[in-house]
This record gives sequence, C-alpha cells and structure tokens, in this order.
Amino acid sequence: MRPLLTRLFTSTHIAMASFSSSSPSRRLARLRCHLASSSGELSSVGAPAAAADAVPAKSPRPAASKVYAAVLVCLFEDPSGGPRVLLTKRASSLNSHSGEVSLPGGKVDEGDADAKATALREAKEEIGLDPALVSVVTVLEPFLSKGPATRWLENGLNVVPVIGMVSDRALFKPVLNKAEVEDIFDAPLEMFLKDDHRRTKQMNWMGIDIPVQFFDYEADGKKFVIWGLTAHILTRAAAVVFQRQPSFVELPRPKYVSAPVAGTDETKH
Repeated sequence: MRPLLTRLFTSTHIAMASFSSSSPSRRLARLRCHLASSSGELSSVGAPAAAADAVPAKSPRPAASKVYAAVLVCLFEDPSGGPRVLLTKRASSLNSHSGEVSLPGGKVDEGDADAKATALREAKEEIGLDPALVSVVTVLEPFLSKGPATRWLENGLNVVPVIGMVSDRALFKPVLNKAEVEDIFDAPLEMFLKDDHRRTKQMNWMGIDIPVQFFDYEADGKKFVIWGLTAHILTRAAAVVFQRQPSFVELPRPKYVSAPVAGTDETKH
C-alpha cells in the first residue's frame, strides 16, 4: 500500500460533497480542488463546526491595520509511522516567547505574493528549507492570534496555516538561523488528535482565565512542549489530513479563529 501522504496528495477531480466519508487517498486531493476553485480566497476547510456556523461564507476584508502572518505545516512520510510534521524551538535569546515550540513562519513581507509565499520564504530563512522541495497542497482558515500563546503581541494578527509536503525527508538538510531558531525536530501528526500526551492548564490573559492545551513530546532525549496557537493549528491540520475529529473535546477557540478573508491570499506566525 502506498504511504498515506502519497495517497493524500494524489490529484483527482473530486467534489467537496461527502468530504468526511471519503477514502484517505482522496482527502487532500479534494482540498486542492476546493482551493483551486476558491478564486484566491483563503480556504475555510477544517474550521470547527461552531466557528464555521458563526462565520459567513464571505466576509469583508479586514481593515488595513490588520497584520497578516503565515506558518508552514510541513509534512513528510515516515514509512513506519505515518505523516510527521517539522517543528522548531525558538532561540532562547529572543525577546518574546523564547524557547517555545512553533511552526516555521512569520509576518508577511511586502514582496510576498500570498500566504504560501510567506510561509515558504520564512521556512527558508529560519531552517534552510528549499521551497523547491515543498509541494503546497492547501491553505487552512486563518487563525486569529489573540492571547498568551502567540508569538506576536499585536492584537488581532491573522495567522494562515499552509500545508505542504516534502516527498523525501532525506533531501532536506536543515540550516538553522541561530538568531531565531535554537532547534528543529519532527513529531507524528496524528499525536495532535490523541489524548495520550495532552494536558490542559488555566492561564490568565488580561485578567481572564482561559484553558490552554499542551502536548508533551520527547525526541532524541530532548523534551518539548507544544501549546497554544501552534497546538490548535496542528490539531486542525491533523483533523484535515486524517479526516477525523480529535479523541478529546477541543477547547473553545473564539479568540483564535477568525473568518476567512475574502479576495485575498496573502498573509508571518
């Protein structure tokens, strides 16, 4: 049997109807088809039902003061364990959120054509990932970064997850930008749908106690904690790839999920 990612990225023309009942080989093909038919709009595929119900299909473009960002959810196939995702640990010398786990990405630059360009450029700058090695397959709904778990302090920063695939992990030779990235590792994507390594904690943000989820992971003798916005994005990406809901009840995300942005495909995590 072909690896899951190979089957997921097989390009066929399939309607988006009955998406949840499709076979694994058709899932991201349908996402790709949906993305191509959206005329440049950011895809709302993978949005939680409650959020999707509350958001109109097309919403006005946010005010110009809104800052956009994009992160790369870069997947590769582990023959013995299924899809894995590349993650970074922020440099301990950074002024904000030093030492935290994040996805490659950052704020949009003026020269970036769209969210995909931003995510790929940032991955190249941060970890030396050649954009030519990455096949971008879909863009998920924007997340609104508002709270203690985000990398930026701006209020209302729209973060767009871009899902891509590296066909052969061995071709990627990491070159870390030590000013930004202290370490790089990978984790099984399916982990973010399971309760095995997950815990929750109440955190105070602007006088309000909110529940935050954490995933604990160990690789090569190093312990990593994946939490906040990064954890939410990975749970959403995993739900899209595996086409099933997490085994746990997702925490409410009214401060994280924003409406799709009509008429734009541009967005830095």
